[in-house]
Amino acid sequence: MQGTVATFDPETRTGSLLLDDGTPVAFDRAAFDASGLRLLRLGQRVRLEHDAEGRLRRVTIPTMP
Repeated sequence: MQGTVATFDPETRTGSLLLDDGTPVAFDRAAFDASGLRLLRLGQRVRLEHDAEGRLRRVTIPTMP
């Protein structure tokens, strides 16, 4: 699943995304830290990875494996 960065706080490493259908999705520090990224910019395209229970576990850029 993919979305676009709507907000990002580099101090708390949390933020929110907008899915293609306009649905907002928040991500926490753990999901950002699992990505290995250092920053996100507003409007950046990202891929969302969920665990088996449907929790957001990682936010990455689409070109990352």
